[in-house]
Amino acid sequence: MAFGWIDEQALARRRAGLVRTLRPRPADSPLLDLASNDYLGLARHPEVTEGAARAARGWGAGATGSRLVTGTTELHTELERELADFCGFEAALVFSSGYAANLAAVTALAPHGSLVVSDAGNHASLIDGCRLARGTTQVVAHADPDAVRKALAMHDGDAVTVSDTVFSVDGDAAPLAGLAEVCREFGAGLVVDDAHGLGVLGEGGRGAAQAVGLAGADDVVVTVTLSKSLGSQGGAVLGPARVIDHLVNAARTFIFDTGLAPAAAGGALAALGLLRREPERAARARAVAAELHARLTAIGLQAVRPNAAVVSVRAPSPEGAVRWAADCRAAGLAVGCFRPPSVPDGISRLRLTARADLSGEQIERAVRVIGETRP
Repeated sequence: MAFGWIDEQALARRRAGLVRTLRPRPADSPLLDLASNDYLGLARHPEVTEGAARAARGWGAGATGSRLVTGTTELHTELERELADFCGFEAALVFSSGYAANLAAVTALAPHGSLVVSDAGNHASLIDGCRLARGTTQVVAHADPDAVRKALAMHDGDAVTVSDTVFSVDGDAAPLAGLAEVCREFGAGLVVDDAHGLGVLGEGGRGAAQAVGLAGADDVVVTVTLSKSLGSQGGAVLGPARVIDHLVNAARTFIFDTGLAPAAAGGALAALGLLRREPERAARARAVAAELHARLTAIGLQAVRPNAAVVSVRAPSPEGAVRWAADCRAAGLAVGCFRPPSVPDGISRLRLTARADLSGEQIERAVRVIGETRP
């Protein structure tokens, strides 16, 4: 029977307690949200939603074509200028998603004969970029510049090191300064995914690269998403102008994909404007994460100390994590649930995302629910 193997895999997932399901949410959910990536609380901000609506009214519901045909509007180029200026890079290129931006950056910057050194904890989009790249990929130990050095030392030719800046599972930060130092020893490029750093780290949320003095470097490329701190949709690659020009001509997820919807570009532009005016939102998100961590560990839970806005709490098993998240939801709290194969170390977790707009009362309530429902 066609696709008969699907039934076998479905049975194996059920037996392992790893079945995933979609859970549509209403427009006005009653749950306290510690599951989304809306770190700055901007997804529903009136200025952001009005920016999106105004763009849709002016430019239409969709971009109508690929960026090289009809999919580039004045909004797209304005957003690219604003992102590059805000983050401190020479140029930027906007994509329909952060996933597409990562695929573009890795595949276009790792040609045949090159080496891609990839952190073992990288996001799936970077991993898929490595799989699609024509270069050879070597996976190295997590957050270990010495492991990167050993890999680069064994290769004679072009090379690029690829890493998240803040890892999405535990919320720990990559040693960016150390990685850059090692890459420069060997003339390698550094490509980092700042999905969880933009809007949270750096001066006024300008990102992890800016925080360690790497913004604008001619050997550093940064990818970002517009769907987390900026509360919109889409992604971008930031870097030297010659790198961005190369992506326009060589990145398949740019050339062959429909451009980002104007509403998403308009919403992201409005969010950037808000962040410029209210830079304290970044520090507040970090403070909320630190408070969540302190309160959770105080009641005896194993939580990883956050470097940005992600707080990871260990669960006893995949089934225990699913049950814990469900019990939290029943008590009015939405939390993330990470389990294999999404977690490479096999340790299931609840993942909490701190938001700049959470009140002290909401933080206290969240910790109380998590503690009362622990397996």
